[in-house]
Amino acid sequence: MKKLHLNAILMEILTALLLLVFFIPFGLILLNAAKDSSAIINDPLGLPSNVWLFFTNVKTIFTNSYMNYFSSFINSIVITSLSIACIGVFSGMAAWVLVRTKTKYSFWIFMIFISGMVIPFQVVMLPLVQLLNTISHLFHIQVSDSYIAVILVYIGFGAPLSIFMFHGFIKSIPIDIEEAAILDGCTKSQLFFKIILPILKPIFVTLLVLNGMWIWNDYLLPVLVIGMNGKIRTLPLAVANLAGSYVRQWDLILTAVVLAALPVIVLFLFAQKHIIKGMTSGAIK
Repeated sequence: MKKLHLNAILMEILTALLLLVFFIPFGLILLNAAKDSSAIINDPLGLPSNVWLFFTNVKTIFTNSYMNYFSSFINSIVITSLSIACIGVFSGMAAWVLVRTKTKYSFWIFMIFISGMVIPFQVVMLPLVQLLNTISHLFHIQVSDSYIAVILVYIGFGAPLSIFMFHGFIKSIPIDIEEAAILDGCTKSQLFFKIILPILKPIFVTLLVLNGMWIWNDYLLPVLVIGMNGKIRTLPLAVANLAGSYVRQWDLILTAVVLAALPVIVLFLFAQKHIIKGMTSGAIK
């Protein structure tokens, strides 16, 4: 009993240390967001002399023409919400069909999707840009500076993991439920949206949050597809726009980072129970 008690104490100490290590970067950002640029450069670890300077920096962010915060915030919401919704629904459909279609082709198609999980984005980013430019020239479609292109690319990169998780969960769903629904007159679309999708809710919410955090904070893919100087900019692009070639406004950059991170933190806090439930359900089943 004493040994178990000692192990529990050691685990709690280790957990507290890990929490401290992970919180240090965010704590430094909060600490320096209430300073001006000179104070950040001269004493980055020191306490701010005037905490109210943070709200002054926030006001400056809202009125800064280089960042255009509210427009960038709306763009991030549109791109993130449409991307995660499409990833969730389309990946669920694909996984359901692959599980219920018992052929060798379905197996190899599933393997092709899974292979997308191990290919680094840096390997395909230049061919991706060339492909988008080719599509733009051939079909006279505006790819850069548009929502459609970046959303389609996010669907492509988010689908492999989502299909993998949905696939494992759907295999545990008794097929008798679907056969009974078909006998009652359900079409394929009604069967998926009214029967299967509600059962997938734990995994669905988990993937929405995980993909949402990734897409909301992503910088590399939007800068390749949308570009830095277009009319459409996400929050990471807007924050990067505050860093010029010779001058970096560290006080505004750190304040903008805090404002950009708050929606994701709030979303995670409200959805953490669903995330844990979804991960546990998938592991058990």
